[in-house]
Amino acid sequence: MSIKKHIPNTITCLNLLSGCMSILFVASGMPLKAAFMILVAGLFDFLDGFAARMLNEHSPIGRDLDSLSDVVSFGVAPGLIMGYLMNNGLDMPQMKIYDVDLMPCLGFMLPVFAAIRLARFNIDHSQDYAFRGLPAPGMAIFVASLPMALAKVHHLTDGALGFWACLGITILLSFMMISNLRFFSFKMKTLAWKGNQVRWIFIAIAVVGILIFKSLALPFIMVIYILMSIFFAGKTVEE
Repeated sequence: MSIKKHIPNTITCLNLLSGCMSILFVASGMPLKAAFMILVAGLFDFLDGFAARMLNEHSPIGRDLDSLSDVVSFGVAPGLIMGYLMNNGLDMPQMKIYDVDLMPCLGFMLPVFAAIRLARFNIDHSQDYAFRGLPAPGMAIFVASLPMALAKVHHLTDGALGFWACLGITILLSFMMISNLRFFSFKMKTLAWKGNQVRWIFIAIAVVGILIFKSLALPFIMVIYILMSIFFAGKTVEE
């Protein structure tokens, strides 16, 4: 039995495990650790596809396992983080049933729309080099960046972001995941500049931003990704 054929799926399971740890942390009132585990899950999500391509190993269950893992890591986990931020908002309206406040549950729009996005991706084989709709990992990384940036400016627990701002972000991200907007991926046939200009420019901006502003740069980097995708994603499609 070849061990290497199990490597991509093992990495995918590490993505799932990271998502589960994120859920545990946010449920325990540790949103920063929860956000960090989403970033770890994103790393594993990149590495499993990279390993599959490098080893030329694509198992029948790999695609479905990847999507199921992504629903947890890039759906449920960011949904809980958004619910945490909503619950901290001083402007949050009250709507309780049996002493359970339902308003933070609006954060669960994210896993619902992420699941739709991932299911659509599985049956649409035209998204190799440019995605249709905001990828669920991109949404999750943006949500994870919010508590990290808020903590950097010492406003994580004082409700500075606000319930309505969180709700607006949730609705916007949910819409973008199921929209027909094009978003560039980081799959490259070669590392050459030609055909990959948008990717390399974005990577350069992201690296410089993180080096200078650290975690505070993360939400702005994701906004730049969204804007660059809307305007330039068509130029990243490989011929």
